[in-house]
Amino acid sequence: MAQAKKGDRVRIDYTGTLEDGTVFDSTLENEECSSDECDSDEHDSGDCGCGCEAGPMELTVGAGEFFPQIDEALVGMAPGEQKTVTIDAADAFGEYDEEKVFTVPRGELPEGLTPEVGDELVLTDENDESIGVVVVELNDQGITFDANHPLAGEDLTFSLELVEIL
Repeated sequence: MAQAKKGDRVRIDYTGTLEDGTVFDSTLENEECSSDECDSDEHDSGDCGCGCEAGPMELTVGAGEFFPQIDEALVGMAPGEQKTVTIDAADAFGEYDEEKVFTVPRGELPEGLTPEVGDELVLTDENDESIGVVVVELNDQGITFDANHPLAGEDLTFSLELVEIL
């Protein structure tokens, strides 16, 4: 039976979980998915925004399209084979960095900006560099933002299945 090697284009299914078992990403349709609410063409392509993936992910082994640890695990796998890979936080999205949490005084924010806690925004600095943030606190003096990746500080576990070698 064929085995995946570096440079092969493959299709994989995976479910990514945190240490507490929370699923943060999956190519498998879950029970919360309601494709009835989606336009079928958009749902099938994964562009509907319902949070469901449209099926197996396609990637080239060793091309850096996913985590390197996933690429390494895929080498030597045959279609139908399954593996579990755990990626330490430092090798995934980094450790949580308190220095990436900062408060901007209300007077320095654009007029009319009325975010709510949990909103995801993109801020641009004086050098036109953009940074994605989440609003974590609001008060009369300012807004506190967190620029850490939502999965920073988390070890990630991926349950993989090689679906096919293309």
